[in-house]
Amino acid sequence: MFVTLDDGCQLFYKVDDFTDPWGDAETVVLHHGMAKNHKLWYGWIPIIARHFRVVRFDMRGMGQSSVPEPGYPWSVDNFAADLGQLLDKLELEKVHLVGETVGGSISMRFATLHQERLLTLAACTSPTSFNDPHHAESADLIEREGVSAWVDNTIGRRLDPQIVPPEYTRWYASQMSATPAHVVGGFQRNAAGDLRPLLGQVNTPVLILAAASLREEVLGDFRDAADFFPNGRRVVFPGVSGFVQHVLPVPCARVWLDFAQSQR
Repeated sequence: MFVTLDDGCQLFYKVDDFTDPWGDAETVVLHHGMAKNHKLWYGWIPIIARHFRVVRFDMRGMGQSSVPEPGYPWSVDNFAADLGQLLDKLELEKVHLVGETVGGSISMRFATLHQERLLTLAACTSPTSFNDPHHAESADLIEREGVSAWVDNTIGRRLDPQIVPPEYTRWYASQMSATPAHVVGGFQRNAAGDLRPLLGQVNTPVLILAAASLREEVLGDFRDAADFFPNGRRVVFPGVSGFVQHVLPVPCARVWLDFAQSQR
């Protein structure tokens, strides 16, 4: 299914709802990260869709959503505006919001603007600042060699090879590599700003999920994000390296489910 935003962009979305039909289930929106799509949440769905109505969507330029022409002004703020329009078009007044990697950063930014729309907020391995040369270096690599080269260069810090099977890694990489180069490179080139000074005003209950370590810390320390929120809580998974929401999707979904249900 699609919603059409005010500028004509079409966002693909999918609803997973296995809640009791006589109930009035709350909605959780799943926000994927850069160069990904709604399919990357597949491991979470069986855990949470029995208890919550789940909306997962493809960001502008990714998956099955519209791809803007080169020159579109990519930014965290513009993605946050897309999220707000999605909620409006779907008539979702208040939701649980879960974001992973850049999707979590966008979700944090949305919370600083519209915390009244959120029941809870969760971010998984999500940077709180984009003021790092890593992003420009990624854009350089993409412009020189393409998205697949960037994916190959970064896949080792995303998925823990001691835990995930190689077939999963190949599928994950293929999903990312399908994203147009000007989308990924454009965001990496334009990404900027520091969310941390803004997060103290967000009183929403917040859960931060992270692995115990990353093979490279070029994206910053995701684990400290909880410290910037008045009602922040962190869960760090020991013995895991990489993007824990993809490495251990079922345990992460169970932790999130306990968190969300505890706020009722």
